[in-house]
Amino acid sequence: MDLTAARAEFEYDGVKKNPRVAYALWCLTGLFGGHRFYLGDTARSIAMLFTLGGLGIWTLLDVFFIARRVRTVNQSRRATIMARHGLVEVAG
Repeated sequence: MDLTAARAEFEYDGVKKNPRVAYALWCLTGLFGGHRFYLGDTARSIAMLFTLGGLGIWTLLDVFFIARRVRTVNQSRRATIMARHGLVEVAG
């Protein structure tokens, strides 16, 4: 691995989100959107905060979507970092 790729991977490791943390936040602060704040979904977090998780409905549904949202956020962050370092990822 060359130095640029190693730097990019190091940078990505510093910003990637952990699904366990997201689920823990869902358990502790789900009604207030804590897991969404963690994932950077600020507008939805604020909506959950003021509606108590859509009266609990959004909170219950989120348990099924957290893992996918973490993957999506991480893929987006990785692609951004790789592009910034001039590296192109191969889909696969």
